[in-house]
Amino acid sequence: MVLPKRKSAFPPSAIASGADPEGEAPDPRDPRDSRAELTRADARDGLGRHAGRVVTVTGAASFLGTNLVGLLEEDDRVARIVAIDIKPPATALRKTRFYEVDFTQPTAESRLSEIFAAERTDTLVHLAFLASPSHGLAVAHELESVGTRHVLVAARHARLRKVVMWSQTTLYGADPSNPNFLTEKHPLRATTSEPFFADKIEAEAEVARFAQKVPGAIVTVLRTAPILGPTIHNYVTRYLSRKIVPTMMGFDPLLQFVHEVDAIAALKLAVDRDHPGIFNIVADGVLPLSTVIKLAGRLAVPIPHPLAHTLGAALWLAHMSEAPASFMTHLRFLCVADGEKAKERMGFRPAYTTREAVLDFTSAQRLRDVKLLQETPA
Repeated sequence: MVLPKRKSAFPPSAIASGADPEGEAPDPRDPRDSRAELTRADARDGLGRHAGRVVTVTGAASFLGTNLVGLLEEDDRVARIVAIDIKPPATALRKTRFYEVDFTQPTAESRLSEIFAAERTDTLVHLAFLASPSHGLAVAHELESVGTRHVLVAARHARLRKVVMWSQTTLYGADPSNPNFLTEKHPLRATTSEPFFADKIEAEAEVARFAQKVPGAIVTVLRTAPILGPTIHNYVTRYLSRKIVPTMMGFDPLLQFVHEVDAIAALKLAVDRDHPGIFNIVADGVLPLSTVIKLAGRLAVPIPHPLAHTLGAALWLAHMSEAPASFMTHLRFLCVADGEKAKERMGFRPAYTTREAVLDFTSAQRLRDVKLLQETPA
């Protein structure tokens, strides 16, 4: 997989490219390994960063995890990457040590504690979240809500210095009373009757409790806008890939995205620098839904509001739609986040605007439409 080089926030070679996942990790006990000294190093530089850091990534085989591991493999300041998932990331090379851990199992917490202690983890990046709604509600709850609890209890026992967690701006909820731009101080008001939102809101509550119980730890939460781009595959890209796109009659809400390159760059920035707190990671600019659909080259079909929820629920039960009927509020009302805090405090500058993210997705989708580009797994 190759992401576009234009305006990239990091070297293109760091993006997931199907590298050999069977590469061996460096052995710090082996004097013949040229990186043994780097692996053993545990010093800080003048900026407070660690030389020879050990970064653990949960959900390492996901889209974000795979690409982040690829970036960390090329970072000389990172001595070792600990990848945790049910399968290894495609970008795992010699720096990466893979551990198969199923967060839905009751033994996950003790297993994670052992890994964190044995690997001497410095920074934890928690990405074990679903990018799209799932019909497997029990498994999703165990993975995201209960799984996050397991991860953070293990992190507390291991006294990790730093935790970075992925979240989403959709948790603010689409509501007619929303301001034009939602800041990080705005409450998470997405409907908790929808498991996709409820599990992630519970995960955010878990990380907030962790930050209170471990006051010395650096805890960073990145809430990304819906991620769009040429290679990512999620419920948003599936919705915009339809020839006929359903909309809500009489509504044309403003939408906001973040390009996949920028989402990965924000995660790397949070690993590199210490910026505790919650940050909205969004592209500059917004677009009406009608404009997004036109740019994607699709045909919008407005559905009367009284029929929409019933039809959406039936299609979801029949596995014929991208998301449950509860997501239809995002086709009616505003849910746009303010990204100024990330710019001012983290120094995050998105390389792509919302319009450019849509156009980049559209260019790749046109190739997929004529079977010239292979679909990328989620």
